[in-house]
Amino acid sequence: MPFTVVRFNLVDPEATPQSLSERYRAALEMAAYADEHGIDTVQTEEHHGAENNWLPSPFAFAGAVFGATRRISVTVSAVIGPLHDPLRLAEEIAVLDLLSAGRLVTVAGIGYRPEEYEAHGVDWGRRGKLQDLLLETLLKAWSGEPFTYEGRTVRVTPRPFTQPHPLLLVGGSSRAAARRAARLGLPFFPSAHLPEVAEYYERQLVEHGTQGWTMMPAEKTPLLHVAEDPDRAWAEYGRFFLHEARTYASWQSKDIRSAVRSAAGSVEELRAEGVYRIVTPRECVELASSGADSLVLHPLCGGMPVEEGWRSLRLLAEQVLPALSPSA
Repeated sequence: MPFTVVRFNLVDPEATPQSLSERYRAALEMAAYADEHGIDTVQTEEHHGAENNWLPSPFAFAGAVFGATRRISVTVSAVIGPLHDPLRLAEEIAVLDLLSAGRLVTVAGIGYRPEEYEAHGVDWGRRGKLQDLLLETLLKAWSGEPFTYEGRTVRVTPRPFTQPHPLLLVGGSSRAAARRAARLGLPFFPSAHLPEVAEYYERQLVEHGTQGWTMMPAEKTPLLHVAEDPDRAWAEYGRFFLHEARTYASWQSKDIRSAVRSAAGSVEELRAEGVYRIVTPRECVELASSGADSLVLHPLCGGMPVEEGWRSLRLLAEQVLPALSPSA
């Protein structure tokens, strides 16, 4: 059975504070429902200063999800490492790891929007060195032992639940990211299907004498919406997927390699492209049965009406997943 994901970035370009609060609370209810129905993980992410209200605080959201659930994991994919104070982030992740009894997965990337660095007063040109400092500090901090940080002795408490440390992956699409992960003996999470970078990471593991593994997106991992009538859903809701696709496109340069990359300028082009797909429950079962590694549902994509997000999630949980269970 494929790995199942429900993704939330809480985008809503037309939101008021009241409507955005309702969307946040709906996402928590959806996470609880996903938890009850055997979905594997809630995925969330970090972006700052976006006009469409993209979630800037993934760990705050993760904590709320953990309070509403008992089993499901939360994958932060990704946190923009250099924007965070390493000691504070070590504490925050340790507390969430304790609260959730080990259900937090953190992918640390360096981001690709210079304006986010500028807004936070962080030097874009130092992002690689800052990422090294962050990752090295997290690993030392979670030991619970005193260590030297920027010339002073510090100790971070409490120790996290997961030993030797909470699950931490290094994200990115470059050889530098792969080297960083291998040097520290951390798993590597390429931002797209990049077998050549994954192979480089494996060679670097041997060179550094460390151990690790790669969690790489499949060559095609569409963001899914489940509907009884895809034609109607595209006509009524395609603009929400297009909004997100065009937002991503406006952020990405030719050097950025991402699993979510679209050149579509219209709903029709987006549908033909296949990065976002609206499928019937039967088509979703067929997709999973054809060997898909994962099913990624995006129920509130681009400001999608909450009630339509619920319809999609319920179809996945009540019609697709039972058909994929071993007893089906």
